[in-house]
Amino acid sequence: MNKKYDSKASEQNLISKWQEENIYKFNKDAKAPLFSIDTPPPTVSGTLHIGHIFSYTQTDIIARFKRMSGNNVFYPFGFDDNGLPTERYVEKKKSISAISMKRSEFIEICLQESHEVEKTFKELWQKMGLSVDWNYTYSTISENVRKISQESFLKLLEKNYVYKKFEPALYCTSCFTSVAQAELDDLEVNSTFNDVEFTLSCAHPEQNQEKVTIGTTRPELLPSCVALLYNPKDTRYKNLKNKIAIVPIFDHEVPILEDENVEIEKGTGLVMCCTFGDRKDIEWYKKYNLPYRQSIGKNGKWTEITGPLEGLKVADARKKILELLKESAHLKNQKPITHSVNVHERCKKEIEYLELSQWFLKILEFKDKFIEEAEKIDWYPTYMKSRYLNWVENIGWDWCISRQRFYGIPFPIWYCKDCNAVIVPEIKDLPVDPQEKLPGKCTKCSSKNIIPDSDVMDTWNTSSLTPFICKSLYDAQTFEPDNFIPMSMRPQAHDIIRTWAFYTIVKSWMHLGKIPWKKIVISGHVLAGPATAKEKLSKSKGNEPFAPENLLQQYNADAIRFWTASGSLGQDIVFSDTQLKAGNRLITKLWNAFLFCNEHIKNTKQPSEISLVNKWIFHKLESAFDAYKKYLDQSEFGLALQTLEKFFWADFCDNYLEIIKNQLFNPNLYSEDEVNSTKWTLYHAGFKILQLYAPYIPFVTEEIYSNIYKDSLSENSIHLTKFHEINVNLSGAEDAEIILKITDQVRKFKTEKQVSLKTEIEELNISCNKNAQKIILENEQLIKGVTQAKNLKLISSTENYINNIDNKFIINLKLVE
Repeated sequence: MNKKYDSKASEQNLISKWQEENIYKFNKDAKAPLFSIDTPPPTVSGTLHIGHIFSYTQTDIIARFKRMSGNNVFYPFGFDDNGLPTERYVEKKKSISAISMKRSEFIEICLQESHEVEKTFKELWQKMGLSVDWNYTYSTISENVRKISQESFLKLLEKNYVYKKFEPALYCTSCFTSVAQAELDDLEVNSTFNDVEFTLSCAHPEQNQEKVTIGTTRPELLPSCVALLYNPKDTRYKNLKNKIAIVPIFDHEVPILEDENVEIEKGTGLVMCCTFGDRKDIEWYKKYNLPYRQSIGKNGKWTEITGPLEGLKVADARKKILELLKESAHLKNQKPITHSVNVHERCKKEIEYLELSQWFLKILEFKDKFIEEAEKIDWYPTYMKSRYLNWVENIGWDWCISRQRFYGIPFPIWYCKDCNAVIVPEIKDLPVDPQEKLPGKCTKCSSKNIIPDSDVMDTWNTSSLTPFICKSLYDAQTFEPDNFIPMSMRPQAHDIIRTWAFYTIVKSWMHLGKIPWKKIVISGHVLAGPATAKEKLSKSKGNEPFAPENLLQQYNADAIRFWTASGSLGQDIVFSDTQLKAGNRLITKLWNAFLFCNEHIKNTKQPSEISLVNKWIFHKLESAFDAYKKYLDQSEFGLALQTLEKFFWADFCDNYLEIIKNQLFNPNLYSEDEVNSTKWTLYHAGFKILQLYAPYIPFVTEEIYSNIYKDSLSENSIHLTKFHEINVNLSGAEDAEIILKITDQVRKFKTEKQVSLKTEIEELNISCNKNAQKIILENEQLIKGVTQAKNLKLISSTENYINNIDNKFIINLKLVE
């Protein structure tokens, strides 16, 4: 071994070695139990950030642990290039417009560009030591995945889980598409609460007209007002039942209705229903069969029915209507408020509601079933399951799976204009783009008057099929029932529990009646520095202080991996280089420890008798391994690392290596069996320590393995070895604590006297019971060696005191009886 570890050279050599020798190659025919990972496909939109490194490395730690535990690890990798980020990335890079060409042509360009980005991503993941078999990769816009997504849709349509309907839908006027409830965020905004006066209609215009006042934050929706409502328990408005109100400025008449869901204490207690301002409006619209008056167009501008507001967008429309209401004396009061509004998570713009012809997946009627399915899955950490359950319990809409965009996976549907039949292709003909390939004739009436469906699928409609996509890589089958699903593990972040986790559970149940995975492991986010400590790192927000490529110039990959494991499962972590430096210290310590061991390690036949201190280190090692394994079986990589770190630094380095040094440097003072026992122990304990660190820091452990162990073991890589079983009789191992107590007290004495630990002791007198005396006498030379004592005496003194005579230390220790 070189005196210093050259991480840059080592990492580059090992990346090449692992690829050339297929170290992480998946063998489907292996007899070992399968452990399959439904890895999240990163979005292909240019670059990765440190948050990706954080979560994906944690997954790799678990994958490596499972492989070394004897599992056959199926670890595929995907790239998510079916969505708006990829579309915009390609349009910007190529200076093209998606809608200016055929969808298939644009998809082909996206695939070409995505492949280039994927190469960059793959290189970065390899630099980080991900043990992926890159022969098993997929793209969410590839031909195979388009086929799977369209086949899923057709199968669920056949099972009556999918329906199409003109229905009020959540709509983003910035992204020009419908969105699902799961894609909404809440945002606190400043606004005003406006009291607007309506006039009641009467039979004789010359009569005094009665006035009523409603409160609203959205006066710009007055042209869409279709009713006024009050609570039947509100005595203030009993006289309004069945009367008609006239909408100010727009002068159309609307009925006044009773409804128990009107909040008496909110505003004036009289509210308007508009089509549509919020979900309550939609409920009343359906309940009372109210007319649909569309104020907002798909482009976000007010429609022609809005008169003076036509052509304006929301902010300008609100400003304009308030001016008109003031001029006409219909605005009676205003007060500033701060309230929560729904925004599209992607663009952070306020969401609107439009009635559109949409494809929906039925979820409302099966909410109890989706809760049951979640109970069958092991959640790590367990409290994350409550987030899922709370989400499912509060869902108020079926899942709208259609989007009014151009780029994406189209619905494989045509419509006959003559008989209104829905025409679907054969499964064998998928994937199809209905806009580019029309069927010859209607299958029902033989008409050729056929039009295609123009919408594309919500990207989550495809991402929710990742277990089936992985299955297609595994055995070239997709929806056929077998034992592949449920997969072993889904790793993902906590912010997409309501989307990716939920939707995948939905699809797996609908297709197979099964859970998609046996366990789900939830990671946290990397947060920016203290000033923005509650904001996750991302490319778009510009708060990423360290790009992965730059970090790899400053730190070795193992140090970065060490940092990723320092957090708690499911918890966000503030980015700091403190743990990166701690990782560097560990790597240096590990290298130096094995540099020392390399001179003395000896893999001989197991001795018939293991000396006490060697029994002790095996005992501590196996105890640490038991805890390490328990934690990693629960995906608690941080707690497992803490256990290992405590053992390595304190038990192995600070105590064991210091105790055995005299034996290794002065073998003539010990029996041959004692020395061989220690060298054999050093070999096997050292090997297992390397194995325990290997999932976390794969590069330096592989380098040490190659230098010390590879020639004497059959495996070409430490990462292909199985955790070493050490069959040693460890009875009486705890007796070594006597030696450790003596060593510790001598160290404390020398530290207090501010002298070197190498300072010799003239006489070391120890007072103890007979059992301790026996242990001390059997290990006398070992104790003298580690304490630097020339003489050791067992005394009967009952006092615990220390003398310094003529600068020659005579230490008297009394051990606790």
